[in-house]
Amino acid sequence: MTNQTGRSLRLAGELRRFGLDALIVTNASNITYLTGFSGSNGTVVVRNSSITLVTDSRYTERAAEEIAAAQDAVGATVELEIIGGSSTEAALTLIEQSAEAAVSVGLEANDLSWAAATAVQERLGVERVKPTSGIVEGLREIKSEAEIDKMSKAARIADQALAAVIDGGILGMSERAVQRSLDHTAAELGADGPSFDTIVASGPNSSRPHHEAGDRVIAVGDLVIIDFGAEVGGYRSDMTRSFVLGEPTPQQRHMLDSVLVAQAAGVDAVAPGVVASKIDATCRSLLSAHDLVEYFTHGTGHGVGLDIHEAPSVSSKSTATLAPGHVITVEPGVYIPDVGGVRWEDTVVVTEGGAKSLTQSPKQPFLTL
Repeated sequence: MTNQTGRSLRLAGELRRFGLDALIVTNASNITYLTGFSGSNGTVVVRNSSITLVTDSRYTERAAEEIAAAQDAVGATVELEIIGGSSTEAALTLIEQSAEAAVSVGLEANDLSWAAATAVQERLGVERVKPTSGIVEGLREIKSEAEIDKMSKAARIADQALAAVIDGGILGMSERAVQRSLDHTAAELGADGPSFDTIVASGPNSSRPHHEAGDRVIAVGDLVIIDFGAEVGGYRSDMTRSFVLGEPTPQQRHMLDSVLVAQAAGVDAVAPGVVASKIDATCRSLLSAHDLVEYFTHGTGHGVGLDIHEAPSVSSKSTATLAPGHVITVEPGVYIPDVGGVRWEDTVVVTEGGAKSLTQSPKQPFLTL
């Protein structure tokens, strides 16, 4: 597994590669990655291998504690600037006062609004400001052992929470009640929170891949999709399990079995050196053989980490080559209007010898009543 210590030095190398003297970091997950800070008002200024976090007095103690906890991973002492107003304004002042003069300054183009970027250009000069994309995110792709440990714990908690809720019985519960029960149980087991808005979709609602749990009561004969994860120390897990309540129809059985076969083949295809699009193609090929591929309407997966969706993408258009330390999902699904949907998903870490699934919940599609 790639050693993630010395993030500051690797980031300095990226700045040189992109011809930048400084980088202003405004994306919240990137700030956490570079400093440990998780507050709501912060901006990071990177100059060579120097990292400065700018925040306000509400976070004086918290920022110092989080910076200290992350120092080994960052590989440098993060300087802390406490200010009374806008952290971005203070960051620009640091740039202007920089001994390096910061001739070329990068902005995170995918994070800043047009108005904010224009204000920076007016302050520093249009010729000095360069839009950037994916610099810190590229460093975040390969997870360290410490990051994977947090994700493994998040996956175990989600596994245990799902088992507890399913064993307690979901028949006759509303989608929203199941959602709340999952989130509450995960918190009781040690999760800092859910990875995302937990999806519970039943009956005809299950044909909507990102259905928002509502008041529909789960009934006998329903297809049910539960897409759920836990967050631990800022890192996330992600899994989906599908069920039918009671005896399945031939169509439901075909959907559940076919997607399960496709998902298993997709997970088996994960290995170092594999182009991510091959995993997508593997799943689609099997769904095509089962006459279901037309109902597979999204990509096969995505990276997971500090964000629930991050690089690398696992889709037909992905050019990413997997390497040890990548953590991705494999989640083919089929969605038939007026019938329902099925999705199976695991969070998978790429290892030196292949891959390991962090999510271990059993795949039991037929729930007896």
